[in-house]
Amino acid sequence: MKQSTLIWTILMVAGGAYILYQASQGHGRVFVREVPVEAKSSVKGSEQTYEWTKYQVVPAKDKNQKDVRFNLSRTIGLWVAAFCTLAIFSFLYGDNPVYKFTESVFVGVSAGYAMVVAFWSEIIPNLFGKLFPSKAKEIFFLDIEEKSMEPDLWYLVPLVMSVLLLLRLSPKGSWLARWPLAFFIGATAGIRLISYLEADFVGQIQNTIMPFIVFGADGSWQIVESLKNTIIILGVVSCMVYFFFSIEHEGFVKYVSRLGVWFLMVTFGASFAYTVMGRIALLSGRLEFLFQDWLGIGS
Repeated sequence: MKQSTLIWTILMVAGGAYILYQASQGHGRVFVREVPVEAKSSVKGSEQTYEWTKYQVVPAKDKNQKDVRFNLSRTIGLWVAAFCTLAIFSFLYGDNPVYKFTESVFVGVSAGYAMVVAFWSEIIPNLFGKLFPSKAKEIFFLDIEEKSMEPDLWYLVPLVMSVLLLLRLSPKGSWLARWPLAFFIGATAGIRLISYLEADFVGQIQNTIMPFIVFGADGSWQIVESLKNTIIILGVVSCMVYFFFSIEHEGFVKYVSRLGVWFLMVTFGASFAYTVMGRIALLSGRLEFLFQDWLGIGS
């Protein structure tokens, strides 16, 4: 047996034994408390009141209280979530079947969830509700106003384009999907172009137009603000000089372009550090789930 395999086997056995010990101590179980909820209908003229019960998760230390009980379905969900987290972490050992299985489950569940959300948030209200408002009022949206009960036939256009887009799956009619696809790409590019021009191009120019020397309301010289503005203006100008390739980078231009390189490196480093911080935050969240919510350590 390889040394690495032996070490991983010992770690997994020790981890499994510790998990069984924690489970025998009562950890890894979810306790809930029933909370009654009451809401009145928002439809005008309707006084109907809806009542239901929701389950609030309580800490394990309160499990002996009178209205707290063990919840089997949430406990199974907790252990499934813990298994999926450990399966993703198993990629540290190497690409393995458990990791591939969990990755496939994650991708499939995410795609299914996105499809359901898009169906109920886009297709039903924005397509079905516009073409068949009377049926939508009877089935889905009881609070549709009477003045908007006339069908809007303009929504037949996106319906036809969506059907043409689904013909991409057909061997013979796949070429018809090019027309709606070209429209979607062109419309998206046009909409994004305006937002990018306003947020990035014009916004960057506006944020760069600033004074070198800043004075306060009392006429005093604001050293920190002046230094900050100077660094921003020097960074923008030097970076623009670095990307200006119509002249040779010699003499004074060479030193300015090198200064731009330093600013670019600092910017890239800060962006990379920000990305790493985001990943570390995700990792700490999963570790907190494993140790506190699942194993009950430190909770």
